[in-house]
Amino acid sequence: MTALTSPPSNTPTSEDLPAKDWLARLRADYRVERGRCVVSHAHEGPLRLLKSLYPEGEAICHSVLVHPPSGLVGGDTLDIGVTVGEGAHALITTPGATRFYRSAAGALATQRVAASLGDGARLEWLPLEAIAYPGCRAVNEARFTLAPSAELLAWDITALGLPGAGQPFASGCFEQHLEIPGRWLERGRLEASDALLMDGALGLAGHRCLGTLVFAAGAAIGRERRERALEAVRALIESDPLRLDAGVTAAEDGVLVLRALGPVVEPVSLLLRRCWAEWRQVLWGLEGSSPRLWAM
Repeated sequence: MTALTSPPSNTPTSEDLPAKDWLARLRADYRVERGRCVVSHAHEGPLRLLKSLYPEGEAICHSVLVHPPSGLVGGDTLDIGVTVGEGAHALITTPGATRFYRSAAGALATQRVAASLGDGARLEWLPLEAIAYPGCRAVNEARFTLAPSAELLAWDITALGLPGAGQPFASGCFEQHLEIPGRWLERGRLEASDALLMDGALGLAGHRCLGTLVFAAGAAIGRERRERALEAVRALIESDPLRLDAGVTAAEDGVLVLRALGPVVEPVSLLLRRCWAEWRQVLWGLEGSSPRLWAM
């Protein structure tokens, strides 16, 4: 888990870097070969997958997505494309937070993720948090397209500012876009100057970390299965310190959405990990064995 600590004195901004924008692309394609989920990938720029890991056996491929610069400033783009073929199961995480640094006016830092899941495919998209530094101008997009029998577990965790370092999100703008095309869309624009949104009772109510966990199927989830999944995580939420600022619902017949707010990353991340593990067990019959990377 990445702590909200003070950035180094040489933290880059768009004024510090050359005029040329940075573009990094990654394409990862997962498929089943002789009972083993394997991945082929190609990259352009500083964005790549590390070695595939199989802590749960050969049917599930764990991948670590690495962006060595670790942060983006205005004009930078990370473009990530993932294909999970028929019957394949991929789990993708990151070794650290994605940092959106302070940017000059007019220039946006962008991360785009587009994932396509074939019949019988499963994807777990579990990156560590995105940190919106004071003064950033950023867009964070993720779109997931599912075949009728595909299923998805994905989360998004966003931290606004670095409160532990005395650097509040007092200026800047952060846009979020989460979508399952044609079925579910959540898009928000977080303006630091919007006091009603940032501190109002119907907005973030002073919290500076927000998390979303989604389970989605390519077709409607059976009523009994859906209710079992909802009740399981409702019990976890009820016993959690964030119980007054978290909830779960069925956005539609094939999409379950859990949302949580917290003052900092750690309690939100912990709740989402517990609920991810519970849904993994209830919906897929798999243990919620956390990637080894998370314990480092």
